[in-house]
Amino acid sequence: MTVQVPSILHSSKFIHRHPENPILDAARVPYSTALVFNAGVTKFNGKYVMVFRNDYGSLKDQTIEPHHTTDLGIAFSEDGIHWEVSSKKCFKLHDEEIIRAYDPRLTVINGRCYMCFAVDTQHGIRGGIAVTDDFEDFEILSLSSPDLRNMVLFPEKINGNYVRLERPFTVYSRGGLDRFDTWISESPDLKYWGNSDLLFGVEHVPFANDKVGPAAPPVKTDKGWLTTFHAVDIDPARGKHGWEPAWKKRYTAGIMLLDLHNPKKIIGMSKEPLLAPEVSYEIDGGFRNNVIFPGGMILEDNGEVKIYYGSADTIECLATAHVDDLIDLCLKG
Repeated sequence: MTVQVPSILHSSKFIHRHPENPILDAARVPYSTALVFNAGVTKFNGKYVMVFRNDYGSLKDQTIEPHHTTDLGIAFSEDGIHWEVSSKKCFKLHDEEIIRAYDPRLTVINGRCYMCFAVDTQHGIRGGIAVTDDFEDFEILSLSSPDLRNMVLFPEKINGNYVRLERPFTVYSRGGLDRFDTWISESPDLKYWGNSDLLFGVEHVPFANDKVGPAAPPVKTDKGWLTTFHAVDIDPARGKHGWEPAWKKRYTAGIMLLDLHNPKKIIGMSKEPLLAPEVSYEIDGGFRNNVIFPGGMILEDNGEVKIYYGSADTIECLATAHVDDLIDLCLKG
């Protein structure tokens, strides 16, 4: 039985959408593209870096589903707002087994940039981790077995191990239903992963009834690991909300705080969405409307938190908040 989520959800009052949204769209990419979204964003070697999902189907012919043709683009910025897209794409995986790589997430650890990504293969969806120093050459460190995706890394070892959040596709064991939860795993070397535990399930989030999973990689604060997550609710009564014949899901973003020394412990979680689809570029005119998906979060020295998110599976946007307000949201529930 599908749990009913309120038909109207609102973003937190502490969230401010940037007035120049979208900060990146297909019109600003110097090569063929239709959709630019779900980017990983970080600061690396003094610059903001964005690796974005580039779906290069047709914007004009909406009967063509552009997500069947995907690679990754890269952009750089001095201020995190205005971006220059490189004419050279990065990290395209494709062979007889691998169909595409997509949904990058960036984390800097000890001066190197690590990228988590999803891989569609002929035999299931795999989660991968690669490392780069220049965004031209990538060393693939690990590829999971199917079905696993939405992986993000913590930016430092915790108790001697690397840590990641992940969302397995446990369809068969959950009775054939879309009901996916958030797990946490450890590794001594970023290659071999284990000590896996459930972090939280769909039932723990009042604004989800379908799936919950990682969003942007966590950032460290003196109160704990500030961590976004995606939450999905499904309503069979929803009709056509995008290019597809029917789109019955809504993606929102939540926020939680994990213990610094034991990230398997949730210190606090907001019971309301951090970001919910509300404004025109989130709810109308997109490939899949009513979708918000954070892929990057940066804590600035002045306490501002920049949250980069894909909107309507079509464009890349930016929202900001103060770190103290986000921590209060988590602690006050």
